[in-house]
Amino acid sequence: MQRRVNDKSKKTCGEADPETERAKRRLLLCLDSSSIDRQPPHELKRRHAQRLSLTKAVIGHAETKCSTLGKKRRANAPPPASSALHMDGRWASFLGSTALLAALAPLAANAFPAAIFEAVQADPELAARNAEIYARQVKADGATAIFEPVPKFNAQKQYIDISEGSGHEYKAPNFAGGDLRGPCPGLNAFANHNFLPHNGYATVSQFIDATTTVVGMGPLLATFLAVYGAVIDGDGTSWSIGGTPGPGVGGLLSGQGNGLSGSHNKYDGDSSPTRPDLYQEGNNYKIQIDQFQQLIDNSPGGEVTLASLTEHRSQRFDHQKATNAYWFNGPFTGVLVQPAAYTFIYRFMANHTQERPEGILTYDTLKSWFGVTGESGSFVATPGGERIPDNWYRRALEYPYETTYFFGDASNAIALHPKFADIGGNTGTPNSFVGVDVENLTNGAMNGQTLLQGNNFACLAYQFAAQAKPDMALLGLTQLTNALGPVLAPLSCPQLKSIDKAELMQFPGYKRSNA
Repeated sequence: MQRRVNDKSKKTCGEADPETERAKRRLLLCLDSSSIDRQPPHELKRRHAQRLSLTKAVIGHAETKCSTLGKKRRANAPPPASSALHMDGRWASFLGSTALLAALAPLAANAFPAAIFEAVQADPELAARNAEIYARQVKADGATAIFEPVPKFNAQKQYIDISEGSGHEYKAPNFAGGDLRGPCPGLNAFANHNFLPHNGYATVSQFIDATTTVVGMGPLLATFLAVYGAVIDGDGTSWSIGGTPGPGVGGLLSGQGNGLSGSHNKYDGDSSPTRPDLYQEGNNYKIQIDQFQQLIDNSPGGEVTLASLTEHRSQRFDHQKATNAYWFNGPFTGVLVQPAAYTFIYRFMANHTQERPEGILTYDTLKSWFGVTGESGSFVATPGGERIPDNWYRRALEYPYETTYFFGDASNAIALHPKFADIGGNTGTPNSFVGVDVENLTNGAMNGQTLLQGNNFACLAYQFAAQAKPDMALLGLTQLTNALGPVLAPLSCPQLKSIDKAELMQFPGYKRSNA
């Protein structure tokens, strides 16, 4: 008897129902007329309410056709282990790769996300339309409307005071006296303005405080990056934003760490937006004016955007692959560090105003952060000249740039340019790229196809980072593993029992950095 009830329940739930079909049509029309582009706050609220109401109607009409037993079974069933529903509702839109979840992202944390997910996945028409809309709408800055659904600006809270008497006036570094500067213009500017120690050598807590306070980095992302630098490039508690500290800088063990400039293919990677590749030019920290000019040329109209930065990255990626015999696109330095070098420029350097609360990065603002003067065609770079611009306002405190936001940007970049996820490198001559067998690299946990599914690319990158080789042989990786825990927790990563680094030793760029 129980079997007959279940069969009837399934049949009833699967039958076409006029009310359900009408509700679904209204939802499809709503999706077709919607966009993840930024809208005025009142319009966002109206559309969110409309989508929620229509989605409730679709699910509600369908559920009235099901038996009580069927309802209980669906209500009690947990979402699939691989689904994004274990996580923040906004991040679910990226991992699910559906326009419906993107449209409902600000509501998903509270608005029956499991039911929404089931409704989309179970209905071929909804799923097909969502895929079509997603493909049409994916763009470099698509994460903005998901993670900053209602534009916010508070001049008093977002203003960064670098005026005379603030304690954060610009002061040029004294290189002869041992001050350290390196490949990251943002960290260089923090030290020049005393948000980090002026000598360029800082503790984990100082890095976390500077990045979260000045530019609005999320605490999880800030903690991971700070701890990673200390363990891989420093003495376990502190590290240099440049090269190896000289005598008198830091503690007794500070001279054992090579700093950010000495972390090639461990923290620093190839295809930088404005810096050279280490094994091609002999340094990875001096700004190359021709690359800065190329970035400006890729950003017409007086503004640098995520779209123009992504195009610049694509060109740099192809150029270095074609010309650098040691070029290497690693699981961590290529797949996650490389996009950070581009997205951080816009997400952390853009100025924010009442008119442009999401941020605007003008040429002048960019030049200030990079220590560049002059006009297009005659730019001049000054080592140690990186400055936080005058009258500069950081991103809204309500929207820190957290790991999930960054994954959204990185995912969109890969969707636009799948080559960014190609793990591998040149084999000793320019343009001799060989890709890595991901299945061998991960000992069967992933393959080339599943790497791009859900959050797997981020999982591989972070778990690979956890096995990096510290500059100090005595340093263990427990501290780094602990910092990774909160970052990996929401990702529902497949368990990688081990990563076969022997797969990477065929690449001279990787081998030279990890000898």
